[in-house]
Amino acid sequence: MKKLVLFLMYVLSVITLFAYPGEVINKFKAPSKHSTGLTYDGKYLWLADRGTDSLYKIDPTNGNILKKLPAPAYWITGLAWDGKYLWAVDERGGIPQGDEFFSGHLYMIDTLNGNILHSTSLPFSNPQDIAYDGMYMWVIDASTNKLIKFNPFDGTSIVEYTAPAPGCTGLTYDGENLWVANHYRNEFYQVSLKDGNVIILSSSPNEYPRGMAYDGKYLWLVDSQSDTIYKMNKVDDDKFIRMKSRTAKLTFTQCVMNFGPGKANTVDIYFAIPQSMDNQEIIGEIEFSIKPTDVLTDKWGQKVAHFHFDNVNAGEKKQVEMYVTAKMYDTRYFIYPDKVGNLNEIPKELKKMYLVDDEKYDMSNPIIQNALKEAVGNETNVYKIVKNIYYYLHDKLYYERTGGWNTAPTVLERGNGSCSEYTFVFISMCRAAGVPARYVGSVVERGEAASMDEVFHRWVEIYLPNYGWIPVDPSGGDEALPADKARYFGFTGRRFLITTTGGGNSEYLDWNYNGNTHFTTEPQTFIVTEAYGDWEPIY
Repeated sequence: MKKLVLFLMYVLSVITLFAYPGEVINKFKAPSKHSTGLTYDGKYLWLADRGTDSLYKIDPTNGNILKKLPAPAYWITGLAWDGKYLWAVDERGGIPQGDEFFSGHLYMIDTLNGNILHSTSLPFSNPQDIAYDGMYMWVIDASTNKLIKFNPFDGTSIVEYTAPAPGCTGLTYDGENLWVANHYRNEFYQVSLKDGNVIILSSSPNEYPRGMAYDGKYLWLVDSQSDTIYKMNKVDDDKFIRMKSRTAKLTFTQCVMNFGPGKANTVDIYFAIPQSMDNQEIIGEIEFSIKPTDVLTDKWGQKVAHFHFDNVNAGEKKQVEMYVTAKMYDTRYFIYPDKVGNLNEIPKELKKMYLVDDEKYDMSNPIIQNALKEAVGNETNVYKIVKNIYYYLHDKLYYERTGGWNTAPTVLERGNGSCSEYTFVFISMCRAAGVPARYVGSVVERGEAASMDEVFHRWVEIYLPNYGWIPVDPSGGDEALPADKARYFGFTGRRFLITTTGGGNSEYLDWNYNGNTHFTTEPQTFIVTEAYGDWEPIY
């Protein structure tokens, strides 16, 4: 009992560590209506405005304009500071040509008088913003959707990554990683310099983010829709943020139909009972169309409502409905790799429960072991282990509902799978690497507020030391763009009502989620089961 109490205290202790970027600390109006680039010179902000063809030196404490210089050209889209000089990039070749003419040009500027000290034609036709990393310049090229590291004196490209998504407009460097703003999606991202992958995804404070800057502690962003400069937290003290919500009533129905000609001797129907969680609040009592025979708890701690029937005759149907009213949120977790603990910090109780093998995982199979070596190698960092497995599956699998739930080695060797099969492979590889993993299952709103779901969805939760259980959807994240891959690592949408948390092979739910049925029959008796969810929006 004492160990259980200490374990629960440990789990609760990690609920509110670390956090998300984007909380607005301060804001003030931009000097004009066509702001683009933004940078920080160690003491002041510099902002480019394409409408006035000017550069503004701004006091970051109050937004006061301290100096105004003429821009070096007429279509400045980005600014950077190299420790001594201001750099500006122009997307129209330095001259005010037509809308169809794009050609990058870079300028080094003396901020004492605005004189141009150096200029370079760039091989990037549509540069949107720049950032200086201490040695080289980085640029967003909208024409190719690339993040490019280049020599600022001659334009030579050194490294290229796919940008997080089309529509990236703002760029800054924080001493370790890049931050990229996107005006199509009203988001911004922390991007690794090592591989171009998105580490953090967050929402912009307004609808047209442009330039970004970093002052050593806070992020800055200028928005050209609201004509506002925002000072934002880079790291806060919240583990996750709840965003848009929806409130709805779910009627989840399970039925067993006996088509005969014999009798069903016994019928058992099981419902996974949903709980309030980070992403959802259960409102009021969960009710059923008839009283449960009993309420059980399986080996994973999942509560299950059980309904038992004897002697179901041919032509007879047994149907039970569960009624749940819930408020569900878009819930985004923010995982900072350097804040994740190591494997030795994972509680023993969790290792005992969530590192075990089972028939669907088959962790000792050579296919899984070889895949683990290929994906993870000798990596010991828990965050990198999980992310490497995540990206590995995206390279090896594609989504296809072929019917049935095959074992992890079979799915990996075949090369495709459903959400459940992605889940089995991901759990198998994580557990084999020493990272506790389990799954959650849900009923899904299918595009309309009043909709029916008979397909459902399952994904994974992995345990990260110092964070706790984090959702990862390996099938949902099997996308081409870095931002879309990142979107499904640490995110649960308001479309989903989670009913089930389990490790597999439950004594009541088997490998199913949401619900399950068992039955025994007389010889040559045909039984059909059905399960579906109906959503009713509550406004």
